[in-house]
Amino acid sequence: MKRGFYTIMAAQFFSSLADNALLFVAIDLLITMKSPGWITPLLKLSFVLFYVLLAAFVGAFADSLLKGKVMFIANLIKIFGCGLVFLHVHPLAAYAVVGFGAAVYSPAKYGILTELLPAEKLVAANGWIEGLTVSSIIFGTVMGGALVSGRTSAFLLGFDVPFIDTGVDTTTEAALCVVVGTYVLAAIFNLRIPDTGCRYPHQERNPIKLITDFANCNTLLWRDKLGQITLAVTTLFWGAAATLQFIVLEWAKKTLHLPYTEATNLVGVVAVGVALGAVLSACFISLRKSLTVIPLGIAMGVIVMGMTLVKSIYLAYPLLILVGVLSGFFVVPMNALLQHRGHVLMSAGHSIAVQNFNENLSILTMLAAYSLMLRLHLDLDVIIVLFGLFVAGTMFFIMRLHAANQKVHDNMSLIGELKH
Repeated sequence: MKRGFYTIMAAQFFSSLADNALLFVAIDLLITMKSPGWITPLLKLSFVLFYVLLAAFVGAFADSLLKGKVMFIANLIKIFGCGLVFLHVHPLAAYAVVGFGAAVYSPAKYGILTELLPAEKLVAANGWIEGLTVSSIIFGTVMGGALVSGRTSAFLLGFDVPFIDTGVDTTTEAALCVVVGTYVLAAIFNLRIPDTGCRYPHQERNPIKLITDFANCNTLLWRDKLGQITLAVTTLFWGAAATLQFIVLEWAKKTLHLPYTEATNLVGVVAVGVALGAVLSACFISLRKSLTVIPLGIAMGVIVMGMTLVKSIYLAYPLLILVGVLSGFFVVPMNALLQHRGHVLMSAGHSIAVQNFNENLSILTMLAAYSLMLRLHLDLDVIIVLFGLFVAGTMFFIMRLHAANQKVHDNMSLIGELKH
């Protein structure tokens, strides 16, 4: 790999690490504010909102400037969002600004790989990005929980700058200083990203044309018999994964009676399982056989319902690792197949934009539904069962749809042979 590739990876890791740590710091802030439980899932909802609203535009913006500069600007936006908390802006609004920066960041981090590396190294490069993303989720979860723990916060608040009143007086403010520092580190790496020499001078600026072009790409991928299956699976997965984060936190608190700082470790356990599943799928599942893993999605939904039977932390760990392993094992091959199919049907950039839009729309929808169920005071065990049934049922429907598509394809092939 070229030297600039590792700079990009470092920038991506630290930016994503801060994103994930910030989520758990913001959750702790809501707990401190004594916000109702149904508000908490809206944090993630506010973060992904701009991924959906700006899906048709961020790709063109990313191509209008040097990718490293776009990533630097995006990290400055994230830092600004963190700063809003110091001005007593509500965490939902502040985290939405950070999400705005993340939406701008996303197409640049993928687009620069195609500019920097030859085609034969793109699969390995994407593997690095996905691996670092999962790692940042694990470490970011642990980091966020640690930052708001009593021991760490006392240590951070113990720092004193001579003759300067920093204004950092609370656990949240001390934790945010560390998160901002991580974003600054990512921004420094952004400035070190080399100029690849690629220029795209004729970027479409008409918003109507941008939206129309995006809508056409979205329709094309959903109408494709193979594209619709892979897009449906990854869309469901990311919506379910985001929702499961909050379900696990609530379950750890109400069923396992764990404090918040320990509950975050359980979310990290799921991420460890996803990483393990991703490695196993990379070893044993080829692109040609990627659709054979769909039944594992049904199994994951069924096993999630087993959370209602677990009352011990010693059983919770293996159960959540198993859920993570199944998730990683079936989503990684489907994601690879989706990227391949999107590249065949349209440009890689347009394909990523469509994928981001659908996956984040799924996150918005499922988190809104979860928040509503909490607002209606549904029992947590009932919510877990409904969640598991929805995941298993939807995956079963997707499996049947794929079988039907295959049958139509086989019949059409047979008709073609008879004509000849």
